[in-house]
Amino acid sequence: MADISFRLDPEIIIGTDTVNRAGAIAASQGGRALVVTEQVLYEKRSIERLVSVLENSGVEAIVFDEIPSQATADVAEAAAELARGARCTVIIGFGGLKTQSIARLAAMITDSRAQLFDLLDGKNPASNFLPYIAVPTTGRDPFLFSNSFIAVDPRDRSVKLIKAPQGLCVAAIIDGGLSESLSGKFASTTAFDGFCAAVEGYCSTKAHFLSDALLEHAITLYSKIMNSYVENQVFDLVGGSTNAGLLMAMGCAISAPGIGTALAYALNSRFPVAKSWCSTVVLPYVLERFVTARPEKMAKAAALMGEPVEGASVTDAANMAVDSIRRRMGLLKVPARLKEFDLSLDKLVPVAESARNLEFVAYSPRTISTEDAYDILKQAY
Repeated sequence: MADISFRLDPEIIIGTDTVNRAGAIAASQGGRALVVTEQVLYEKRSIERLVSVLENSGVEAIVFDEIPSQATADVAEAAAELARGARCTVIIGFGGLKTQSIARLAAMITDSRAQLFDLLDGKNPASNFLPYIAVPTTGRDPFLFSNSFIAVDPRDRSVKLIKAPQGLCVAAIIDGGLSESLSGKFASTTAFDGFCAAVEGYCSTKAHFLSDALLEHAITLYSKIMNSYVENQVFDLVGGSTNAGLLMAMGCAISAPGIGTALAYALNSRFPVAKSWCSTVVLPYVLERFVTARPEKMAKAAALMGEPVEGASVTDAANMAVDSIRRRMGLLKVPARLKEFDLSLDKLVPVAESARNLEFVAYSPRTISTEDAYDILKQAY
């Protein structure tokens, strides 16, 4: 067996009302915090709550909430400018995937000579940085515990993988009570989104027994979440989603997501379509490739999803996983084609190129070319 080497930098705090620990953690990093967040969190007074927690610990909180829905990496420069002017000592990312990305970038450039476009181009990594605290409101971030993350280049809206310096993230507070309030089709697609990253990490060439153990549990939980939507089963969606997201993020930090995750990020960066919807649409076509590339693991995934695999051949069992996803998509009436988003097929070539250039795609069980990535998009169209 190959050697295993991994490191998870942040202190991880999980549980209901753990956001109340943010004050003590931020205080240990200095007296002023920039909270990078999104305006939708005012609706549940979540921002007010976090600011109150910080102030009760003697931390002065400055809020940066100017993150548009199609935000690109240059928003981090505005956040960093505010942090410098206020002499902040720590940056807190409070929100979803884009918010976390912008907060990380702001932490990397506030107290550093590193320039944003150099980071996007893979040059001159940040040497000095402000400590960053992650308070995610979604459990679907495959890069939460990784030493890299996705950012959107404002020059062409392509996605780039940014290398984060060791020690950047000092804490990750995962409080299920802060989860996004979603409903209808959008809510169910988040389970397909997390499932996509979990299965890709499970089938990656970087996978080993430790990532397998984490991701198998995540796959089981995501399947139960899907069933709860399909069959209206009684299930703790908040707790299940939080636990599934944690296991998926840890598993993907040790292993790696794949082309489905890359395409979802690349589509979301260029078009006003939710990442979870993009993941859901491409998922069956990604799984079909795994049936031939990783049949044993896909057969195990089918078993974890509760499919009747006993007595079936490995290939037949592997195909059951794909059929199961398609059946659940049909029952939930979630988007199944990219054309449903009013996208033009001829505009998807740059999406395929951008996705293929993300470094983690190289760990796919079979080599993925730009043509392969585009083929997936054409099939999903």
